[in-house]
Amino acid sequence: MEQFHFKRVLLKLSGEALMGDASYGIDPKVLEMLSTQIKPVVQAGVQVAIVVGGGNIFRGLAAASAGMDRAQADYMGMLATVMNSLALQDSLERHGVFTRVMSAIEMQAVAEPYIRRRAIRHIEKGRVVIFAAGTGNPYFTTDTTAALRALEIAADCIMKATKVDGVYDDDPATNPDAVKFDELPYIEVLNRGLKVMDNTAISLCMDNGLPILVFNMETEGNIERALMGEPVGTIVRGDIT
Repeated sequence: MEQFHFKRVLLKLSGEALMGDASYGIDPKVLEMLSTQIKPVVQAGVQVAIVVGGGNIFRGLAAASAGMDRAQADYMGMLATVMNSLALQDSLERHGVFTRVMSAIEMQAVAEPYIRRRAIRHIEKGRVVIFAAGTGNPYFTTDTTAALRALEIAADCIMKATKVDGVYDDDPATNPDAVKFDELPYIEVLNRGLKVMDNTAISLCMDNGLPILVFNMETEGNIERALMGEPVGTIVRGDIT
């Protein structure tokens, strides 16, 4: 364990990341890729928790903008995260990684209820814990869930998995001159409106000194390299000197 820079992490996955190249749903190849990256770090002793979004199945905010009641739409989005969590659990366990899904909305037939001390105990025993159903409350994103759960379990870092290799000052897909940041202070992320996580999540991390590492999950071995402190992606933390 001495070689790892972070000993306990929370991995944040967007629902869209699970789609792969499809326009909807879950791509089994993405689950396979994630499982093969997560397995060796868990076996090496890193404690891992995961929060996954639900945007590949249902986006509550989009439905609300089309006229659906916002709270109702958000609850539907939470249920989508449970589906993703179960799919990820299945993939991890087929790779021999012991996993627990803990849901903020009780559904004991498929997931344990979220209890903070029980979650920490699972993590201490080397199980990957997947936090499903957001915070259990409407109007909060899975970004905010990730920040909240990471603080509750005393994680060393939030690892925000994306399809790009860090945070840029513009969209690198449309602007070839976009500049990548190696490090960023929280306040600059907020002031510049950079799309790292939502403002509530960034503020929670800033208030509690929890670093956020934004990295490309599609590059093989990136999770392990990031955990070992190699310069992977962009790190968001306190004032950069």
